[in-house]
Amino acid sequence: MTAEKRTFQAEVSKLLKIVANSLYSEREVFLRELISNASDACDKLRYLALTQPELTTGDGDYKIRIAADKDNKTLTLSDNGIGMSADELNDNLGTIARSGTEAFVSNLSGDEKKDSGLIGQFGVGFYSAFMVSDKLEVLTRRAGEDKAHLWSSDGLGEYTIADAEKANRGTIITMHLKDDALEFLEEQRLQHIVKRYSDHIPVPILFVETKDGEVEERPLNEASALWTRSKSDITPEQYGEFYKHAAHAFDDPWLTMHWKAEGVIEYSSLLYVPTQRPFDLFHPERKNKVKLYVKRVFITDDCEGLVPEYLRFLRGVIDCEDLPLNVSRELLQRNPVLQKISSAVTKRVLSELGKKATKEPEEYAKFWDAFGAVMKEGLYSDTGDHKETLLSLIRFHTTESDKLVSLAEYTERMKEGQEAIYYIIGDSKEALLNSPHIEGFKAKGVEVLLLSDPIDDFWIQAMFGGYEGKDFKSITRGSADLDAVKGADGDKTDEDKAEDKKNEEKASADIAPLLASLKLALGETVKDVRESTRLTDSPVCLIADDGDMDINLERLLRQHKQLDNAVPRVLEVNTKHAVIKALAKRVKDGKTGQELDDAAHLLLDQARIMEGETIPDPKAFARRLAMAMERGLAV
Repeated sequence: MTAEKRTFQAEVSKLLKIVANSLYSEREVFLRELISNASDACDKLRYLALTQPELTTGDGDYKIRIAADKDNKTLTLSDNGIGMSADELNDNLGTIARSGTEAFVSNLSGDEKKDSGLIGQFGVGFYSAFMVSDKLEVLTRRAGEDKAHLWSSDGLGEYTIADAEKANRGTIITMHLKDDALEFLEEQRLQHIVKRYSDHIPVPILFVETKDGEVEERPLNEASALWTRSKSDITPEQYGEFYKHAAHAFDDPWLTMHWKAEGVIEYSSLLYVPTQRPFDLFHPERKNKVKLYVKRVFITDDCEGLVPEYLRFLRGVIDCEDLPLNVSRELLQRNPVLQKISSAVTKRVLSELGKKATKEPEEYAKFWDAFGAVMKEGLYSDTGDHKETLLSLIRFHTTESDKLVSLAEYTERMKEGQEAIYYIIGDSKEALLNSPHIEGFKAKGVEVLLLSDPIDDFWIQAMFGGYEGKDFKSITRGSADLDAVKGADGDKTDEDKAEDKKNEEKASADIAPLLASLKLALGETVKDVRESTRLTDSPVCLIADDGDMDINLERLLRQHKQLDNAVPRVLEVNTKHAVIKALAKRVKDGKTGQELDDAAHLLLDQARIMEGETIPDPKAFARRLAMAMERGLAV
């Protein structure tokens, strides 16, 4: 076919300038990115060749070659890996992070320096070559195919793909260097870059030079798998560079874990916890990114069950000695060896996180901010041996602390008489702190867990056994159970308490006609109208009755079309509030007409607003509010 000119996906065009000019603080990392891609291509072919050995016939030694042509100002990087088809060329080099581009672009601010940190999360390493190149050419032939293809672009918005000739499989990237990037044609400079960033690559990287018709190849890296080396022989810098290679990441690792397990099952692990939350962490596919090797042969980077989903933020490699090289992905899922490795790895990772939580709580708080919502998924999904450990690792914002709190810390400072671990679920910490439901708890100094992650509605329902004998109880469902808790009234005498009880009983008797009138006025829009023990400042609030679905969970299910109709709620009334007292007096005086009906509906709508819910009839609400203001101003 003739050369076919295509336009970059819109997102790519917007990003190329930023990528080329401000993504990296050091231009030299373009080579690291291209070498990482070449290494991955070799790994993929090595795996396929286990079942299709014909793919590597006559060329079974994987190599990455770098050649400099000073006369033509070109730098060439080639590999004999899997190569690409025409469609793969278009998909891989014509688009960026296809699953996340929309969200990505929507988050761009227009500030190149600010956006560069965001760009680094989206797998755009190939495009970094435009930092040093005016033009890029990619000649590639996929293993097992006869056709080769040439991709070419100057990075200004268009690229071409054409049929080409190539004797062998693999990919050749030719960079036409800018005049200010000719330093990358020097062997010493290239050797320094490879040594710094890619010495750990388990594929030989060779500098190729032709002299007098003779081709010389000189090694640039050690070409040994980093995870097979002793920890004492590895520098922090080497660990960091391997993380960036293995994870295709741009941040530094928050935690590095390297160990070798020996015994019944032997395996080596080099795992990392990122500092930044990966952009696709909550993508529906939710695949882990830990690479599985068998005897240093890459098998897959998509091994279901290798690590649990709630640890899918982990990056790195696991290399097993006890799996057959020809194991299929289907068999991997049911392999007992892999299951044992997964359990052991999970236990080790959770243990290391526990050490961080204990020794460096402030650092752990940063981790929790990034990955806490994912960790909580384990409380819902993990039915094995790790649930208790997970419970010790989770952290909470609360009504009584500015710092994250563990369940152990919460239970240690529970009030005398408190029998449950109280929590409230909502959209944000700020909204929850303003909720009327917490008023009575704050007045008695009872700490309440503030839960604002979507997963909170689900894992909390699975906590049937509670924690250390204490059940979890939502403060938006059922009675508040605050009478038994010693709080601000703990120093009162028995006589004072008896007097308080007498006054409360009288107040309840006085309020009973109002509660009945409000229930009559509101009808089936509420399940019941009751006196509240949890309110101190607000006149009313809505709660779920005992046995009913929590309010926030119901709202979430309705938003996702999993529930058709809202369940009527209980309207709780603060009998000490001035508005409620005034309404009670009106009822006592026999004034139960339209004004009371309007007041009842206004109170219900106020409670809905405080819950963040939509008022079903805004027009009626506005009318009633206007009438109430008119009557109030006329006094």
